[in-house]
Amino acid sequence: MAGRVDLDGKPIKPITICMIGAGGFIGSHLCEKLMSETQHKVLAVDVYNDKIKHLLEPASLPWADRIQFHRLNIKNDSRLEGLIKMADLTVNLAAICTPADYNTRPLDTIYSNFIDALPVVKYCSENGKRLIHFSTCEVYGKTIGCFLPKDSPLRQDPAYYVLKEDASPCIFGPIEKQRWSYACAKQLIERLIYAEGAENGLEFTIVRPFNWIGPRMDFIPGIDGPSEGVPRVLACFSNNLLRREPLKLVDGGQSQRTFVYIKDAIEAVVLMIENPARANGHIFNVGNPNNEVTVRQLAEMMTQVYSKVSGEVSSETPTIDVSSKEFYGEGYDDSDKRIPDMTIINRQLGWNPKTSLWDLLECTLTYQHRTYAEAIKQSMSKPTAN
Repeated sequence: MAGRVDLDGKPIKPITICMIGAGGFIGSHLCEKLMSETQHKVLAVDVYNDKIKHLLEPASLPWADRIQFHRLNIKNDSRLEGLIKMADLTVNLAAICTPADYNTRPLDTIYSNFIDALPVVKYCSENGKRLIHFSTCEVYGKTIGCFLPKDSPLRQDPAYYVLKEDASPCIFGPIEKQRWSYACAKQLIERLIYAEGAENGLEFTIVRPFNWIGPRMDFIPGIDGPSEGVPRVLACFSNNLLRREPLKLVDGGQSQRTFVYIKDAIEAVVLMIENPARANGHIFNVGNPNNEVTVRQLAEMMTQVYSKVSGEVSSETPTIDVSSKEFYGEGYDDSDKRIPDMTIINRQLGWNPKTSLWDLLECTLTYQHRTYAEAIKQSMSKPTAN
């Protein structure tokens, strides 16, 4: 840890970071990295701390004096501004970001991702504090390519589907497709942050994650989340594999996605934290364009990986097709393809992801199999009431 320098060779001074949403998937991995590899302090703000308990207890941990947990809901807690004032930098990770919620809980989704984020931006701007705000690749919506005829050769031209932070348009479906409530709220808070930077000098960095994957992501329904919950695609498929159920392919699983390993992505975030001169005023895609698959291909690969890590033979019916209306409810719509352009983050921070899709799936499924398999066996063996 001694002698850490930034990308320009200057010594890195320890700072205090107010991390909102520190108890979640991304926050827990970021806290781990900051505690084990830096001297920065973290004011960890969240409603739950289950995923960072191992960093908070016992008090004899080597970093015990560098992390404090503050249990508060940013919706209605007057302590928030005080914590932002105490810190040099605020990292805002708080959000509702589960696709099943976008059209079943659109009001909660819009409030969580726009209204609740407003005070955070305001306090940072008014108090001259730097902000790293987590947005989403969903702000891009649909690609230009998806509006071309199916047989058009232009669909193969990267200009029509590779997503660039400073050039790609943000195209959403009609208002009645409430799935876009999340993307629209996220885009509007991005525009507000950008305007605060332009008009009031707010120092900001916006992060657009492209499917960050790894241990502790999402929840497994009925084990560490609601029984009827519908998490994102990787956790949905993990849940099916753990319960030996067919993987449900929404509308044939033709949508294309890229996936990046959480530990690779966290390295990018630490570079943003420690290189403000290179990161301020920028929007960064953080993804891995080399790990591109259709959702159907992802299901096939996860079935193979799970068979390897669990030692169990794959199901005779590995997948079934379901409609988006049946799976997500009325008002669902989807983006066809999300491939991040990496030019800006590579130029500014020299960051490139390293982990292959197979390896990140193996790490994630090994963790989930070990953590949840026993719990699922127990839940399935419980007698049910008549």
